[in-house]
Amino acid sequence: MAITNNYKLNLIQWYPGHIAKAEKNLKEQLSRVDVVLEVRDARIPLATHHPQIGEWVGSKTRVLVLNRLDMITPQVRSLWIDWFRSQGEVPYFTNAKQGQGVIAISKAAQAAGVELNQRRRDRGMLPRPVRAVVIGFPNVGKSALINRLLGRRVVESAARPGVTRSLRWVRISEQLELLDAPGVIPVKLENQDAALKLAICDDIGQASYDNQLVASAFVDLLNELQATASDLFPQLPLQSRYELDSTNHTGEAYLHALAEHRYKGDVERTARQLLTDFRKGMLGTLPLELPPSWDR
Repeated sequence: MAITNNYKLNLIQWYPGHIAKAEKNLKEQLSRVDVVLEVRDARIPLATHHPQIGEWVGSKTRVLVLNRLDMITPQVRSLWIDWFRSQGEVPYFTNAKQGQGVIAISKAAQAAGVELNQRRRDRGMLPRPVRAVVIGFPNVGKSALINRLLGRRVVESAARPGVTRSLRWVRISEQLELLDAPGVIPVKLENQDAALKLAICDDIGQASYDNQLVASAFVDLLNELQATASDLFPQLPLQSRYELDSTNHTGEAYLHALAEHRYKGDVERTARQLLTDFRKGMLGTLPLELPPSWDR
């Protein structure tokens, strides 16, 4: 389903100055990097794939990290593992806030340095730490991952996009150095379905979208996923949370009905609360994407 078809959405575009500057600086630093840790949101692994990542990585080792493991079910995780493997990739799932899966990321990055340092020894040079960069969309958990790798809070991390605004090298261990980079995002978001998912998941700046339109589209997307993949989703999550079923409503109609039911008719407050509840996991484990080859 093309979720933007149901709404005359304002185009979602967001490319603030600090991201433009950071991307320029990032490209200048990439020549010093051995490994790229690409962090995506496990709820929307395709929407949080930057189209230029292949160009940036080149021949370097890339470790694919799908963060927010706690916000999808084990069944959905297995589907993504199978799909990525069919594409020749190995995904590493993490919950950076709690530290789950982080040790495997460290080992994968350090393993890439074995060959590097062997080449250095062959040339009579001393070994050095592996240099890795953490790249991903805003608010997908890059800084939280670095803090977990280090074992203490060394870079600012918060549940909103745009917190990291400059590049910074962080020594993780004698074997690993990480470059913490601000979130990167395409100059132009060509795929507005993907842009809408970024907005729903809070992986893009709030100034770029209308809360009511995004919340309405979220309900429509949830209804569609419930109808086509009911075995992968909790039963009637909105009914369970708000005591008001969404399946017989359009997203827009549901938003207004919920406003009357719970929030004294305040539609904007309702939209914000609905999005906040999803982002905090209060509606259950709700992925917004399934693998393209998944057989319904």
